[in-house]
Amino acid sequence: MSQTNTILIKNPYILSDSIKKESILLVDNKIEEISTKLSDNDAEIVIDAEDKIAMPGLVNTHTHVAMTLLRGVGDDQELQTWLNEYIWPKEAKLTDELVYSASRLAMAEMIKTGTTTFNDMYFFMEQTAKAVEESGLRAVLGYGMIDLFDDEKRKSELNVTKKLIKNCHNTANERITVAVAPHSPYTCSEELLRQSAQMANKNDLNLHIHVSETKKEVNDLKNQRNQTPFEYLNDIDFLNDKTIAAHGVWTTDEEMKILNEKNVSIAHNPSSNMKLASGIAPIQKYLDNDINVSIGTDGVSSNNNLDMFSEMKLTPLLQKVDTLNPKVIPTNETIKMATENGAKALNLNTGKLQKDKLADIVLLNVNVPHMLPLRNPLSNVVYSALGNDVDTVICDGEIILENKELTKINESEIMEDIKEIYTQL
Repeated sequence: MSQTNTILIKNPYILSDSIKKESILLVDNKIEEISTKLSDNDAEIVIDAEDKIAMPGLVNTHTHVAMTLLRGVGDDQELQTWLNEYIWPKEAKLTDELVYSASRLAMAEMIKTGTTTFNDMYFFMEQTAKAVEESGLRAVLGYGMIDLFDDEKRKSELNVTKKLIKNCHNTANERITVAVAPHSPYTCSEELLRQSAQMANKNDLNLHIHVSETKKEVNDLKNQRNQTPFEYLNDIDFLNDKTIAAHGVWTTDEEMKILNEKNVSIAHNPSSNMKLASGIAPIQKYLDNDINVSIGTDGVSSNNNLDMFSEMKLTPLLQKVDTLNPKVIPTNETIKMATENGAKALNLNTGKLQKDKLADIVLLNVNVPHMLPLRNPLSNVVYSALGNDVDTVICDGEIILENKELTKINESEIMEDIKEIYTQL
């Protein structure tokens, strides 16, 4: 019989629209109880959370974590120039060692800013999986397939994904799952997209893809096929309730109906869309159409960090100024996007402080000037909190950040490694 691990998070503010203090009991990797009746005797480990807000761990539904190595590359460019002249030439020099080092840096950054789950699309994904396993985080990993309409390349790309599924799916105590991740309609042939959808359906996996990020992408596809991106993907049976479409900046009203019918999730990346001047995604319209919207950071070189608190603040602000309506995207909706909606998009049992949910929890320090007074915890978390306010992170029932210190990976060693190797790109 295996030993039971128990943690008591004692007397934190439970994130809600009112001031509410309760304790949280974790048993193994699940939330067992949230109440005022729990005591120190109920657990082996007791965390004093008196001046902390307890909230679900943040879920980053679109990123490329190993792009930490490209921080500061290609500022002040639009997407196609950024990709063709800055990013892809450097990515051509990537090695498995570089991706491992860059992924470790990303793990440290994400943990320290409250992310417990991320959805990643990149290269050398077994190396990212190794970094995830060591860090204690939860991840959905997809190899970013690009065939550039070449038949041989299509076959080899699909084989890489098959290998990733075999080697990494449901590993690290099931913290790591695999997604099928064709890059986009403009870098992937129709056959690759069709076969990706078939592979995902056969293996019951998520599909992860960039869609309608720029006006150019939409116009090019209209000229080639007389269809918009989501119309095209719907036509080839790509869209379903396990599809996560990153960006969706230029979605039409007709496409909204398709997304609603197919239960597609959107991964909104406000910083990246602003930095690359891609546009403002119609988030309120998505919500009005009952489409699941989650939040992502995108890769570091189009952001330039992995701080989900920053994305949370930008999400409502951008919508308010774009619609000229201060009432859109209230704070409870924003937090839901960064937690529960992300978990729904990734089909994971996390994202809420609730009995039987996975024990992925962040404790935020409120005893700092910019978080006081604590009249409205929801407002403070969305509009006042910084990633640096994260004090403790628990993922899968394991403490991976304690008093701002990483417990499973060596931060100083990771940073020294990056300082030595980044010039290789």
